[in-house]
Amino acid sequence: MNGTPSGTSDDVEVRGIDFAYTDLGHGPLVLNAHGLSSSRASNAALGLADFSPVAEAGRRLISYDARGHGASTGTPVEAHYTWDFLAEDLLALAQHFSADAPVSAIGTSMGTGTILHAATRRPDRFSRLVLTAPPTAWETRAGQGEVYRTMATLFETTDPGTLAEMQAQAPVPPIFSGLEGYPPRPDIRPELIPTVFRGAAQTDLPAPESIAGLRQPTLILAWAGDPGHPVSTSEKLAEAIAGSQLHVSESHDDLLTWGERAAAFLSV
Repeated sequence: MNGTPSGTSDDVEVRGIDFAYTDLGHGPLVLNAHGLSSSRASNAALGLADFSPVAEAGRRLISYDARGHGASTGTPVEAHYTWDFLAEDLLALAQHFSADAPVSAIGTSMGTGTILHAATRRPDRFSRLVLTAPPTAWETRAGQGEVYRTMATLFETTDPGTLAEMQAQAPVPPIFSGLEGYPPRPDIRPELIPTVFRGAAQTDLPAPESIAGLRQPTLILAWAGDPGHPVSTSEKLAEAIAGSQLHVSESHDDLLTWGERAAAFLSV
């Protein structure tokens, strides 16, 4: 991938995985978890999910590549890419970087699912949550699972050139129309792509009643017009989490305000 995230890059081994991460800023810790098939580098190349304003506002921002993604190592086990399993990675990283104090967390899509599983399992480890691009969940999840299983098979059986042509012809959510390089090729270790997508097909958000137990201040940021990230999921999360704030972006320009919105929310 072209483009590199700002900050100091390093890696740390937890749970048998070398997690590549970027360390930016100083202050209370914020962990940043990206979406399925993305990475720190792919987000930087597209100019998406730029949460550097969080560090500029006086927080230490740790952005990491999920297992199997970007520069992190992975495992050839489908179950290791479900959100509840990835939540254990997040909790281990929180323990490594901030053993004595709760952390805040920012998630995008898969990262949002990861955070919700981690926070419902260990609410004491989290102070504030920023949930961005909440993905298909509950009633809408089964259909998305079929999409991921189909993609896994395509990556196993189709040559890269044909895949690139198919990807170029796929519908693009209006909010990303005209964005150069979108959609990007998955930034997943090639041998793990089918495994990662099949793991994603097996997962879902925690039950709404579990999410309703969260008491952390929560900001929910959604984008409109994408069936893979329906606004309906964000609205249900906002209903479930008492006192949460919901903002829906209708344009790409508004999407670019998410970094500042997250920084303002986490600085309270």
